Amino acid sequence: MKNTRLILPLLATLCGTAMAQTPNTLTKKEKKEGWQLLFDGKTTNGWHTYLRDTVGAKWQVKDGALVFDPTQPKEGGGDLVTNSEYENFELHLEWKISKGGNSGIIFDIQEAPENRATYLTGPEMQVLDNIDADDNKKQNHLAGCLYDMHGDTSVSKPNPVGEWNQVKIIQDKGHLTFWLNGIKTFEGQIGSEEWNNMVANSKFKNPVFANFAKVAKGKIALQEHPGSSQWRNIKIRPLS
Repeated sequence: MKNTRLILPLLATLCGTAMAQTPNTLTKKEKKEGWQLLFDGKTTNGWHTYLRDTVGAKWQVKDGALVFDPTQPKEGGGDLVTNSEYENFELHLEWKISKGGNSGIIFDIQEAPENRATYLTGPEMQVLDNIDADDNKKQNHLAGCLYDMHGDTSVSKPNPVGEWNQVKIIQDKGHLTFWLNGIKTFEGQIGSEEWNNMVANSKFKNPVFANFAKVAKGKIALQEHPGSSQWRNIKIRPLS
């Protein structure tokens, strides 16, 4: 009986591990539902540095993750952007950040020389070490928030530094919903009165952001910012 009690929990653990989905892969069910991998776990195929044709040296693939390495030469930086544009979609990914680190997921980006940065046209879900990052002073600058527009500590519940966080972003005909680690952090409609009021009370009211969130369609970016960030399981499902 003693041996049986020891063996059964061990078998359960081994079975659970074996059944866990391998990172950067799609299940048969996901493929049938129309999910597409944006990161294959091995290469930067499908991505480029914003306003360039190639991927800068600060973005590397290590141990099945896309890694932003700030120790690489300055000219190797820039936000990493998808080659394709997306309009109505469900996006899933995982991220983890270094101590004091800062990054973001920016979407609806209109990539053009006159828009010198991704954040001039695209809204952002914040990625942050809430405890030690410099940009933790404003509530709507915390992890999972609609950056500088909506969110606070009641919904920003990132895992400790060094642990993976799960993101879900849905955009459907301009209707946005954000989740971080299973907690809904924002829901609203781009261009609505509520949205326009949030813009008017944010940094995006500045004329330099004249093209901000004008089109609910565009490219998706992982942001270069202080500290190292890691990304995996980046997948998207187009919505009709």
